[in-house]
Amino acid sequence: MADPSSYRPKPGQIPDSPGVYKFRDDHGRVIYVGKAKSLRQRLANYFQDLAGLHPRTRTMVTTAASVEWTVVSTEVEALQLEYSWIKEFDPRFNVKYRDDKSYPYLAVTLNEEFPRVQVMRGAKKKGVRYFGPYGHAWAIRETVDLMLRVFPVRTCSAGVFKRSAQIGRPCLLGYIGKCSAPCVGRVSATEHRELAEEFCDFMAGRTGAYIRRLERRMQDAAEEMEYERAARLRDDIGALKRAMEKSAVVLADATDADLIAVAEDELEAAVQIFHVRGGRVRGQRGWVTDKVEAVTTAGLVEHALQQLYGEERGDAVPKEVLVPALPEPVEPVQEWLAGRRGSQVSLRIPQRGDKKDLMATVQRNAQQALGLHKTKRASDLTTRSRALEEIARALGLDAVPLRIECFDISHLQGEDVVASMVVFEDGLARKSEYRRFQIKTFEGQDDVRSMHEVIRRRFKRYLQEKQKSGEWTEEPADEAPVEDDGAPDAMAGRPTDEDGRPKRFAYPPQLVVVDGGAPQVAAARRALDELGIDDVAVCGLAKRLEEVWLPDDDDPVVLPRSSEGLYLLQRVRDEAHRFAITYQRSKRTKRLKSSPLDAVAGLGETRRQALLKHFGSLKKLRAATIDEICEVPGVGRKTAETVAAALAGAAPSAPAVNTATGEIIEDDGVPSAALSAERGQDR
Repeated sequence: MADPSSYRPKPGQIPDSPGVYKFRDDHGRVIYVGKAKSLRQRLANYFQDLAGLHPRTRTMVTTAASVEWTVVSTEVEALQLEYSWIKEFDPRFNVKYRDDKSYPYLAVTLNEEFPRVQVMRGAKKKGVRYFGPYGHAWAIRETVDLMLRVFPVRTCSAGVFKRSAQIGRPCLLGYIGKCSAPCVGRVSATEHRELAEEFCDFMAGRTGAYIRRLERRMQDAAEEMEYERAARLRDDIGALKRAMEKSAVVLADATDADLIAVAEDELEAAVQIFHVRGGRVRGQRGWVTDKVEAVTTAGLVEHALQQLYGEERGDAVPKEVLVPALPEPVEPVQEWLAGRRGSQVSLRIPQRGDKKDLMATVQRNAQQALGLHKTKRASDLTTRSRALEEIARALGLDAVPLRIECFDISHLQGEDVVASMVVFEDGLARKSEYRRFQIKTFEGQDDVRSMHEVIRRRFKRYLQEKQKSGEWTEEPADEAPVEDDGAPDAMAGRPTDEDGRPKRFAYPPQLVVVDGGAPQVAAARRALDELGIDDVAVCGLAKRLEEVWLPDDDDPVVLPRSSEGLYLLQRVRDEAHRFAITYQRSKRTKRLKSSPLDAVAGLGETRRQALLKHFGSLKKLRAATIDEICEVPGVGRKTAETVAAALAGAAPSAPAVNTATGEIIEDDGVPSAALSAERGQDR
């Protein structure tokens, strides 16, 4: 635990101006980001007597090892920079709201020639009009099904659209009147876009004028005795009214507003947002977060506003945002919101009337969300803590292993040997830290030697990163530069230690778990000893009896079957096995699918398939003459000569045998039965 006085800046060094500050730990990681109207006054609050600090603030300043700051000209710039840094560095002591699910949106792809109506999740795309979010995808589909009668906009995928255009026949929706069938030219691109824009206008809340226009057209048709057309218009009006009934009017005057409510206790907070457009609730979403910093309700609201509108522009930011408490000061936040919308935004607390009543409804939803979250999480959080304590006690560790790394080796009868590394922090999988390796120093099946290589490579990288940061100055003995580990580039784009973002393999675990028994554990311990690492515990979990093996122990540690610690070790081991198997299978699939034709310059996928289809197999193609190859449509003599030369230079491989059936597998591919037999032999 660090003493804050050891890194406290001198009073004269801190400017008395707006800015954003970062606290870093002894590894250089950014652990907290904050903004201040006066950096000097704000930072002075952190370096007072520890007994006077909030417990969470005290934990943060004692975890930190340094502080730095950036001066900006206005508080609005400070707000924007704070949001950018929180998103970039993901500091552990900042409040971060995370959706408990990916909310679906109703999207209209106005960036396409023929706009499409569909359900979308994830990041928003440029040129697409979004409505929602909705609680369930089926709610979107019900609404769209009702509205397609009046606005027959395309809903099919690009493949279906292209196929219908090729055959000159629309899909089923085109026949039953729920698509205007632009694929076959029933309407022009301009007419279809007008339909899509009318659909968007209706969804945006401009409903009254459109329904009145349909009613006038229905009356005119009835007066002209065109009763069939009048009946169709009557049914259209009924469909639109049923779609409108799914979102009742909650605010008069076609109000556009977002209502944000917060429910909190000492440890956690839940945020609920209602999106009201045209006076109707068009979407709802919610977040729950741990209160890892000392924060007020106003602070939680400010963080929610950053999360909600940090990536939004234009109409996605409404004219009015209603909150339970105003950030302090409120002017920079209002100015920031107005800058993102492009016009004035009202940020206020509702005092009376319908808006206050609706805010009470949102608040009740937030309270229910917090209660449900605590009910679901209580046992899980308690169980994880108990599991980590049981592991520490069973392995004789000084503290619970907050970071566990597990390694597994996978191969198919000694071929495509790979390894996986999975990471669990606080008992939960941290998938962004997963790594995978190719075994490089030898070929064949040797799990013990493979485990030694992987552990050595992983921790050699750790020592190199430690040396770069200046925490370790001695050169490791007998070490050559580390080659590429074949790891997925999940950390790509994250900056160097100087910028505060972690690099690959930069942080050590408290516990290394290997999939295997005493030999694998001994190999892992030997690799760590060769590198001079003695502060990382090692254990192995053998599959046969689920025994826990420790280095230099003749007998395993047997945890009770009901032990939460054993269950956590099993989950870690199984996740490492799954990740390794997935990587090994992907490598094997690529190898099996490779063909001598892949290396022929200028020969694309279409002509490769045409050649194989014409001759039936690679073996028959290899035996064909140049004139016979030229008979394939699209293959000229020069290409035929190149193909023949490439196949002549590639020696035919020995025939493969399906070990399950005895079937000989030809050059043209691998039967599904063979693949099934191989999957059964995966290690």
